[in-house]
Amino acid sequence: MTNEQPTKTSFFGNLTTQILIAMILGVILGVIVHNNISAEGAKEFSTYIKMLATIFIRLVQMIIAPLVFTTLVVGIAKLGDIKAVGRIGGKALGWFFTASFISLLIGMCWVNILKPGVGLNLSDVDLSTASEVTEKTSNFSAQNFIEHIIPKSIVEAMATNEILQIVIFSIFFGLAAAAIGDTAKPVVNALDKTSHIVLKMVNYVMKFAPLGVFGAIAGVFAIRDFGDLLLTYAKFFGSFMVGISTLWVVLLVVGYLFLGKAMGLLLKRIVSPLIIAFGTTSSEAVFPKLTEELERFGVKDRIVSFMLPLGYSFNLDGSMMYMTFASIFIAQAYGIDLSVGTQFTMLFVLMLTSKGIAGVPRASLVVVAATCGMFKIPIEGIALILPIDHFCDMFRSATNVLGNALATSVVGKWEKHDS
Repeated sequence: MTNEQPTKTSFFGNLTTQILIAMILGVILGVIVHNNISAEGAKEFSTYIKMLATIFIRLVQMIIAPLVFTTLVVGIAKLGDIKAVGRIGGKALGWFFTASFISLLIGMCWVNILKPGVGLNLSDVDLSTASEVTEKTSNFSAQNFIEHIIPKSIVEAMATNEILQIVIFSIFFGLAAAAIGDTAKPVVNALDKTSHIVLKMVNYVMKFAPLGVFGAIAGVFAIRDFGDLLLTYAKFFGSFMVGISTLWVVLLVVGYLFLGKAMGLLLKRIVSPLIIAFGTTSSEAVFPKLTEELERFGVKDRIVSFMLPLGYSFNLDGSMMYMTFASIFIAQAYGIDLSVGTQFTMLFVLMLTSKGIAGVPRASLVVVAATCGMFKIPIEGIALILPIDHFCDMFRSATNVLGNALATSVVGKWEKHDS
């Protein structure tokens, strides 16, 4: 154990440094392209350079399904009974729904206090830009919600990286393996060895992380003038930053209350995943790396393998805060006055409709659009926030990673005391 530690620290620090350098270089290259090439040329450059990010994210997606399935089945089989699964699952869901409520409440409070949508000029907004999101909301229903959660085929779920569907199949498979006992041991052992091979693959894939972050950042800054965007959306982005900063303070304080001084070590462990999520705007991109770092932090592998997949479907704190914030912002922009009771109803609707849609592209915007439709707020208002959404998404993604790391670590500590 002592011989292994320096290697871990060295690798961790090296990757983080490389990613930070990649972010800076990406911004510099993107700004140079934006200022010196025509809009058409910059758009073409952005399309090609973003392929680096696409390659990295697809490499990560390649290993998510086998990682979730193998680690979760092995973890549940080692737990040995339904009671243990129910106990950990109960703690997890209790934490997730509490964190979701607090995140939604923070977004609701700050958008009402700062009122970023009041007095906004809507004349220059191209509402057609929202068509991609509004089309997806037409399929957003209770039936589709259930279909999204329950798999009809594990092969299809793995092919489309539906994490929650894979989790549900894996829970049934793991419980069945535990019930059979010794007969299932060869299968469980084989899956255990497979999970270690997949985790080794994580190390190889993460070597592409700096390139992926570089491509993502350069691609965005090549086609968007961040300075102009920030001036136009100063009130919205500034208010959003106040909300997300408040959420970070709450998460860090709660983390310190439960983990004590170990909270500092946890943050040190997850710096790399946080930066990757921030740079690529994808919390999914760090799922395998986060699994590895939380196990190094000291959380038992069976807890990590159970908590993280659930967290990625039920515990997206940054996205939750944004949903109430964005929904009420759009209402403010259109001069629609929502009573406190209506806003709380919206909060509870968002809490339910947002669960289990982690794999949906631009999930936060789809949920916001669907919620606006339910409360007679123009869905086209999504176009108001689309230009700045990518930069908000960077902070949302990093916050989602922090929230899931914290939830997994706290439940892991509780289980140590209970076992």
